[in-house]
Amino acid sequence: MMRRQELPTPCYIIDEAKLRSNLELLQHVEQESGAHILLAQKAFSCFAVYPLIAQYISGTTASGLYEARLGAEEFRKENHVFSPAYDPAEFAELCRICDHISFNSFAQFEKYRPVWEQAGVSVGIRVNPECSTQGDHAIYDPCAPGSRLGVTRANFRPEQLSGVEGLHFHTLCEQNADDLLTTFAAFEEKFGEFIPRMKWLNLGGGHHITRDDYDVSALISLIRHIRGHYGVEVYLEPGEAIALNAGWLDTQVMDIVENGIKVLILDASAACHMPDVLEMPYRPPLKDSGKWGEKPYEYRLSSRTCLAGDIIGDYSFDREIQVGDRLTFEDMAIYSMVKNNTFNGMPLPAIAIQHESGDCEIIRQFGYDDFRERLS
Repeated sequence: MMRRQELPTPCYIIDEAKLRSNLELLQHVEQESGAHILLAQKAFSCFAVYPLIAQYISGTTASGLYEARLGAEEFRKENHVFSPAYDPAEFAELCRICDHISFNSFAQFEKYRPVWEQAGVSVGIRVNPECSTQGDHAIYDPCAPGSRLGVTRANFRPEQLSGVEGLHFHTLCEQNADDLLTTFAAFEEKFGEFIPRMKWLNLGGGHHITRDDYDVSALISLIRHIRGHYGVEVYLEPGEAIALNAGWLDTQVMDIVENGIKVLILDASAACHMPDVLEMPYRPPLKDSGKWGEKPYEYRLSSRTCLAGDIIGDYSFDREIQVGDRLTFEDMAIYSMVKNNTFNGMPLPAIAIQHESGDCEIIRQFGYDDFRERLS
């Protein structure tokens, strides 16, 4: 064990206390609503804390074979999978390790019927309620025109529902319960006549349940209504909500350059270590900082990669920043470790846990072999 300041940089640090707090709220939702909450591993796959998470929620959900294997091997509870298309070389193994499989089309559903029927897996169809509530996050909108995700009502095939036990939609991204209520109303209007034939409904992910302003009561009421009115089990697949605000990325200032403004060169990278900063895009929260112009000392934060656009954001501070200072990016447990990369030969950050005692433990470090073995 070591203290926080003794950890190497860059380093992802999982906040065990905040993670447990999130899980206690999610367990409350399960208990009060009767829903099954699943960890969407695409957002957070740090399996070192799966034993802790498994104490509070029902299982995991995957986007393909590797995530499904991780859930089966490390979480060992309910194991769900959805993919827009399944590889024939992998599907039999998915049927061995998953208890629920959702299909993106009736063609895929029928193609694999002999396999899933023999395995006894519960299967569902993902539908598209054609109800966009994304706002600024169009890249994450499965209901956008031309979307490949989910069967629209016009393409739905009631005559092919033999064997289908569930309907699945996923349309939200970092949203509150009001958008779920809007989406469920659209889903019910288009597909409600088929719900009585189902055993379960999967309401997907994007539910920001552990955010301070989330309307937990509205979520619980909706799930109770669905279960009571239709007699089906209800699944939720939050990813961010499990580890929201439950991690940091600690980095160190390596140099300071000037070109009209002062630019901090960090040992952490947006492109490599927090790709959503460039993809979404967004400005990650930074401890003890303000917006540009808010505090007296202003800096652009960048990286030591050669990518000119590897810019994390513009920040201000109450004090002058020096080479060697440590800075902490917040809310860095989600969509960071699962998406990072070694572009430019950048080392991957270490991974540590800050236990509830305050002591820190390094659970993984990476080196040259991790870079080399991805290549040929």
